[in-house]
Amino acid sequence: MRKIPGKIGQLHAQLPSLNGDFFRPSKESFRPKGQAKSRVGLLSGCVMPMTHGSTMEAVVRVLVRNKCEVVVPEAQVCCGALNLHGGDKEQAKEMARRNLKVFYEANIDAIIVASAGCGSTMKEYGDLLKNDSEYAEIAQVMSEKVKDISEFLVELPLDPPEGNLGISVTYQDPCHLAHAQRITDAPRKLLRSIPGVNLIELNSANTCCGAAGLYSTLQPKMSQELQRKKVESVLQVDCEVMATGNPGCAIQLENGLESAGSTIQVKHVIDLLDQSYNV
Repeated sequence: MRKIPGKIGQLHAQLPSLNGDFFRPSKESFRPKGQAKSRVGLLSGCVMPMTHGSTMEAVVRVLVRNKCEVVVPEAQVCCGALNLHGGDKEQAKEMARRNLKVFYEANIDAIIVASAGCGSTMKEYGDLLKNDSEYAEIAQVMSEKVKDISEFLVELPLDPPEGNLGISVTYQDPCHLAHAQRITDAPRKLLRSIPGVNLIELNSANTCCGAAGLYSTLQPKMSQELQRKKVESVLQVDCEVMATGNPGCAIQLENGLESAGSTIQVKHVIDLLDQSYNV
């Protein structure tokens, strides 16, 4: 497949390895020991459960560690981001309605999202459905409950991790987190809270890596150029791990670093926090 010319070959080359178990919604909630401080709903999404299932499991563990009861509703669907990127607004609206109904009925304090692109889309449900006579009000209320996982944890406040990782880390700002949601400090605060993490700022950390939803498929040449520049920036940093907060960025940078022959690992911020909790 990788030798097939054209967009089919490009798409296949961009796919990550699907290793390990997929993450799935659950009928049962995940409860902390003792009294829960809050009850949260977790968006499982459609990409991360397949490409980063272990990260989603880490998200649940970290939330439970921080005294949250975690609900992962089985009836939830894709957030609708890719439909919006592709111009299919009506289908995106229908997905939004289904998610709003599911999370509203779950009686939760917050909707937690570990994928920056999904979080950005769900925070805009209020605007997306503002002219919907049935869902406009609930969309406004529930979209305000959407929190990126890093944003939510620093507001708790966080149960301090104690495990020393002894690694140097740099951080890539996902566009949908830094620009769409205006969240840049929270992921860095989490990383700095981990003992033994030496956080080294990346040059042009908030410039696009070239993934950008469907952009890598629709504009492959520009996407590859952005990827090349970002990988060059990462390689200039003396680090062992590049952290980020979005699966598209992670996949794009994993592919770029692998092609460059680098051994730098790409991890979600929550993977590192979970690792510290379990050292």
